[in-house]
Amino acid sequence: MLNAKQVKNEFTRDALATFNTIILDFIYAVGLNMFIVPAGIYCGGLMGVCQLIRTLLTEYAALRFPFDIAGVLYYICNIPIFLFAWKKLRRKTLVKTLITVTFQTLFLAIVPVRALLPDDLLASIIVGSLVSGSASGLILRCGSSGGGLDIVGLLMAMGKRETGVGKVYLIVNAVQFSAYALLFGVPVVIYSMISAFLSSFAVDHFHFQNINVEVKIVTKHKDEIADAILRGLGRGVTEWASVGAYTDEPSDVLYVIISKYEITRLRGLVQRCDPNAFVVIGDNVHVYGNFLKRL
Repeated sequence: MLNAKQVKNEFTRDALATFNTIILDFIYAVGLNMFIVPAGIYCGGLMGVCQLIRTLLTEYAALRFPFDIAGVLYYICNIPIFLFAWKKLRRKTLVKTLITVTFQTLFLAIVPVRALLPDDLLASIIVGSLVSGSASGLILRCGSSGGGLDIVGLLMAMGKRETGVGKVYLIVNAVQFSAYALLFGVPVVIYSMISAFLSSFAVDHFHFQNINVEVKIVTKHKDEIADAILRGLGRGVTEWASVGAYTDEPSDVLYVIISKYEITRLRGLVQRCDPNAFVVIGDNVHVYGNFLKRL
């Protein structure tokens, strides 16, 4: 049971993370509307599908809108995904993602589509992809996501351990790039693939979902910490007894494998249960067997 101070601290952390996410939403919108969209390039994933629909409506159906409607279409496409995931994912994660998608849609409508590098197509693609990808990676580090295939991939990972968002993106992008080639020609496909690669590189640089770490926790409050990890992270914990060589006092060691982006949450749980716990983190370990990969 959390005391008043712990509740206040947790609320403050969540509020700060949400504020940072909103700022990152704006940066993401700048990367798209001032670099990617003016270059005539399309994103991967669900946003790319929405951009394609936008182009079909504006150029082939001759419809006119006061702003780029790709963000609005993306928001609409996320509604059934949210409804499906409501009972399967953590409420806090879904609420943060809903806030993220809402402000992304708002900023994509507000930020004008205006090329900041009109005379250099490749530079515009590189800058826009790195900016939007970095913003997306940092949003994931804040405990939220941009919705879309991130949520779909997480649901698939929960239902089938060997399936993740990477395979989902691969299938969707293959279909998308084929459509781009038929509608817009090979150059658009090549530049869109470059953009997708750079964006994915930036996301992985800031979001450590594929880097696993091992954590050893020496504590005298093993039951409380183990329960917090099981409930708060959904990770399994192994424990064994130990004795301090200097103090000759008995204690326990808890052993857990997590992804690198879960370190902050784990440290918060341990600090809350036992401020005097001794924590050792081993970086980039290889894990085989019954281990659930997450976004």
